[in-house]
Amino acid sequence: MAMLQEFKEFAIKGNAVDLAVGVIIGGAFGKIVDSIVGDLIMPLVSAVVGKVDFSNLFVTLGTVPAGIDMTLAAIKKAGVPVFAYGSFITIAVNFAILAFIVFMMVKQLNRLKKAEPAAEAAPPPVAEDVLLLREIRDSLRK
Repeated sequence: MAMLQEFKEFAIKGNAVDLAVGVIIGGAFGKIVDSIVGDLIMPLVSAVVGKVDFSNLFVTLGTVPAGIDMTLAAIKKAGVPVFAYGSFITIAVNFAILAFIVFMMVKQLNRLKKAEPAAEAAPPPVAEDVLLLREIRDSLRK
């Protein structure tokens, strides 16, 4: 029963809920970045470098059996070792874009945090002995 109560306290804390929301949004955001890279950026890059499909850039590291199409999917399905550098390029571009966007978001959040005026803290209460000493001082001045 104590473990259930402890889990409930953990799950209700703001940090755990914020983390869960971040993971969910991050998953959806990752799909958006994949689409941006795969559907928008890589076709433009391919057009510039000569209509190359980056996902099918590879070097076979073994013998390809006769009758197998020279596509990455077919060669992998045949069990031939493949050095798929085109897939790596696409994933590296995905990472670079995602890292840049996260950097810009964190930078903006930090700017917003700095822009919020900090509430002035109330002065700490004066100790009782200090108050008594002040009263004595004030009475001696009279």
